[in-house]
Amino acid sequence: MSNYQNNTYTTQDYGAALLRVTLGTLLLSHGLLKVYGFTIPGTVAFFGSMGLPPIAAYLTIFVELAGGTAILLGVFTRLAALLSIPLLAGATWVHIGNGWVFSSPNGGWEFPAFLVATAAVVALQGAGAFALDRVKFVSNILPKFATA
Repeated sequence: MSNYQNNTYTTQDYGAALLRVTLGTLLLSHGLLKVYGFTIPGTVAFFGSMGLPPIAAYLTIFVELAGGTAILLGVFTRLAALLSIPLLAGATWVHIGNGWVFSSPNGGWEFPAFLVATAAVVALQGAGAFALDRVKFVSNILPKFATA
């Protein structure tokens, strides 16, 4: 167990931080891709082509941007990772018909399924080292369930 008050970390804390930063970066970059690459109307249209309502596109973008940022910074890490699991499970569903390998045409389901597991691990482990919620000022203003 690490001592966050004295900023001494274990290798497990560093591993958790690396996984947290990786997941947060991936979610944030996908959200930004939907906003600036595909555009919001384009994302809504794509979701509609799969029979999903427009709100699903907006929620996806929100979870990827807000959740990705929170996970990346290490604030509300467990909650954000937990809330990203249904989104990532939905991405797995979208790709399930394309085969297993993500290099398949239109992408397979292996990578989204891996991200579901990654989000579950981040939700279980917490933020790890170098999380913003470890800064005393930040941790004092956050609810207790949001830190760790």
